[in-house]
Amino acid sequence: MRRVILVSNRLPVAVSRRDGVLSVDRSSGGLATGLGRVHNQGDSVWIGWSGYSDALDAAEQSALDRQFEELRVVSVPLSHDEVERYYEEFCNGVLWPLFHYLIGQLPPDVHGFELYESINRRFADAVVAQYRPGDVIWIHDYQLMLVPQMVREQLPGARIGFFLHIPFPASDVFRTLPFRDRLLQGLLGADLVGFHTAEYMRHFASAALRILGVGTDVDCLRWDQRSVRLGVFPMGVDAQHFAELAESPGVKEQVRVLRNGGQTQLLVGIDRLDYTKGIPRRLIAYERLLLEHPELREKVRLIQVAVPSRTNVDAYQTFREQVDTMIGRIHGAFATPNWVPIHYIFRGLPEDEVVALYCAADVMLVTPVRDGMNLVAKEFVASRNDDGGVLVLSEFAGAAHELAEAVHVNPFDSVGMAESFARALDMPTDERATRMQALRRRVFGFNVHRWAELFLSRLDQDTEEATASARVLGESSIRELAKQMAAAQQLILLVDYDGTLVPIASTPELARPDAAVMTLLAKVAARPGTEVHVVSGRPRDTLERWLGRLPIYLHAEHGSWSRAPGQPGVALEESLPAPWREKVRSILREYADRTPGTLVEEKPTGLAWHYRMADPEFGPLQANELRVHLTELLSNTPVQILSGRKVIELRQHGVHKGLVVAPILARHPEALMVAMGDDTTDDDLFASLPPNAISIHVGPAEFRSTLRMRSPSDVRLLLSLIAEVPPPVPPLKTPVAAVVAT
Repeated sequence: MRRVILVSNRLPVAVSRRDGVLSVDRSSGGLATGLGRVHNQGDSVWIGWSGYSDALDAAEQSALDRQFEELRVVSVPLSHDEVERYYEEFCNGVLWPLFHYLIGQLPPDVHGFELYESINRRFADAVVAQYRPGDVIWIHDYQLMLVPQMVREQLPGARIGFFLHIPFPASDVFRTLPFRDRLLQGLLGADLVGFHTAEYMRHFASAALRILGVGTDVDCLRWDQRSVRLGVFPMGVDAQHFAELAESPGVKEQVRVLRNGGQTQLLVGIDRLDYTKGIPRRLIAYERLLLEHPELREKVRLIQVAVPSRTNVDAYQTFREQVDTMIGRIHGAFATPNWVPIHYIFRGLPEDEVVALYCAADVMLVTPVRDGMNLVAKEFVASRNDDGGVLVLSEFAGAAHELAEAVHVNPFDSVGMAESFARALDMPTDERATRMQALRRRVFGFNVHRWAELFLSRLDQDTEEATASARVLGESSIRELAKQMAAAQQLILLVDYDGTLVPIASTPELARPDAAVMTLLAKVAARPGTEVHVVSGRPRDTLERWLGRLPIYLHAEHGSWSRAPGQPGVALEESLPAPWREKVRSILREYADRTPGTLVEEKPTGLAWHYRMADPEFGPLQANELRVHLTELLSNTPVQILSGRKVIELRQHGVHKGLVVAPILARHPEALMVAMGDDTTDDDLFASLPPNAISIHVGPAEFRSTLRMRSPSDVRLLLSLIAEVPPPVPPLKTPVAAVVAT
């Protein structure tokens, strides 16, 4: 049986000191319950913070460690200062409100990411220390979003899953974070990233596209030479446990007392006192209910349980004051000597009292302004063995995507919500039963144990594919490759420009070579026995203007024009066939006009439509439409359509980068040829190389290359290493061995 390493901010245990003695107790709650079976299988371990930060002497620490070992948990220590700055100020003061769309709750100066990164590194190191080959690693929630990539860096072949228990916001909201790219990169270290709803998954994919340029194929991202799967796994509850607890004599007696013979109808809300839970808006709607329906006064009562939460955070202290003030106002307006409209409980309740409230409620109010899932809704449904009660559920809770038979409300519409409260209170018994029966089938059919099983099963299925494609060259492999290349008596380097020597820029003119790459190319070209060829789709005049003074070979417009150092250039063809050039130009300009952020580039031998600055979702759609249009228009003509990195190009059929290889081989038949490129136009070059050549793809996509590098910075590292090694004096007696990625 496979071992699972579970990782969460908090362990499923609580450490406390009672009468001077440390004790360790198991915790309850959604995650502890949901992962309990997983933790209990085999010798799986759970990594997290114990919740205890006081200093311990050696004897106490040793005793605590023994208890942790027996429970198969590993504690990541956090000091009081770290808890305050990492957990309270950053995780709950920055990430929590932003992921719930409450940007107004953010502090004026967002800081603390460095500590967040440091503590995530501590968690990652704890995972690596516990890891055994074959283990599955499952990381949880927003406090640890950097951990997947940090673990991946140390354990490239590990199976890593991540589940986000809160919403993932729309990309425009997520982009407001200064460290947005680092959080995305951290999550993309996983093999499988799970979300409660398809909406959250789409938002994540959109953010990856718009911020990192990572394209999505249905539910799969290509990143760092791996497949990163995305999945929807709506978390459930231990439905059977709540159903059984509801039948206990103690709970039944509490329900009898709460209902008080049915003299008043009960509205119930049970929430953490958190600004995402929508308590103020719920109170406004309840107040409006009493105003619009005076007949309900003294006939209905709201029991609002508010569990204290993050009491050290200023925003939560202010929020509590707001709620207290609103409740006081409603009492002042409507209370009578015999009746108070709201029974407010500001503390956590034992589980049996919570279930008693579920069972006593005529209407359960779950109305957050934004919530990842909200398990209270599902706990309520699981507890209603009598098929009674009505669930009023915010459409902005993740649970609303599953619980269609609830009465859905918009928490920002106080009028509509008040009327929904009235409708729920007056709902006929048979309709209540019909709705509840359907809800219970769903809650029992996909409980929390099924959620965990499904996620791990999907992770098992996806990992083989994800790791099989991880063939990227690391730094040690690049250094080994440089040594073998430098050992060749004659070395020919064929290097693409955009995306290979320099990063892709928003417009072609902004990709001018920097001083560092100019110096590097000159240094490599000056090395005896080495030729540098830049093979690009760029126009000839651009390459001449940017690189012409270097002692290197230039091949422009996909090989249709070539020039040796200090020599005039030679062109194969002057242009596209004349009858078609003007028609194609007008089509490209039309698409440029109706697609903001695109432009048309004219070359002596072709035309190109660039969409690097276009909207990352709209641009590719327009590019696909343009490609289909041109394919139909230019069928049976000597014109070829190419799809490159954010560009559609048209060129004379038969003209491609591979044409430069034969003349070079004629001059240097024994040379080692090494080609590097980043898009489909470089495939022709790779395909034309001799058998002993080395081809290197740069970037995330799959092409014909034998080796892969992450980015232009890796290409520059390789070139700098080659430049440092002097050429061999004697001829090589054996062929250069192929480098295998590690």
